[in-house]
Amino acid sequence: MLNKIRDYLDFASLQYRNPDKAGEEREKMLELRHKGQEARKAFTELAKAFQTSHPEWQLQQTSQWMNQAQRLRPHFWVYLQSEGKVTEPMMALRLYGTPADFGISLEVSFIERKKDEQTLEQQAKVLEVPVVEGIYYLAYSDGESHKLDANEENRRSLREKVRSQEVRKVLVKADVPITENSSEEEIVEAILKSYDKILPFYLATRN
Repeated sequence: MLNKIRDYLDFASLQYRNPDKAGEEREKMLELRHKGQEARKAFTELAKAFQTSHPEWQLQQTSQWMNQAQRLRPHFWVYLQSEGKVTEPMMALRLYGTPADFGISLEVSFIERKKDEQTLEQQAKVLEVPVVEGIYYLAYSDGESHKLDANEENRRSLREKVRSQEVRKVLVKADVPITENSSEEEIVEAILKSYDKILPFYLATRN
């Protein structure tokens, strides 16, 4: 299962074409489609294995294996909703990295295309929670993201920058690295530990 996910990371941003219109590249396109579908299925199974321990969270649909421009998109994500509306912050599992160094992160974030006028204000509440070990911030400004250590200094600084609109949004994340020897059970166990760390930040967005 993990091999399928890792192998597909090699094809990030490659252009996909309909096999019936790909001429000599027909077989290659069929193979890419198969790899994409298999990797997406494997990622979804991991997400379901995590959700089994927390049935109060409802899995949304896993992102597709290619984007609208038909470029391959192996960094899958899936949102989990436990209450409220889809406009509000949720949890998400997201694949990151390259075949040599990859993993799954658990985060408190929201679906951009679903947000309303309250969403950003709700998301900013993650900065009201004292930091814990094993998490980090991902701050977005001017369309770019910046990874920051989760410490008190950065927390205070980010609160000011969100207030002044210098920073648009801040996600709270915890990474679960995957190695060649990782079993599915070990990965799910590590995600569950990350969940315990991340949950208070999600709950803050509900207040």
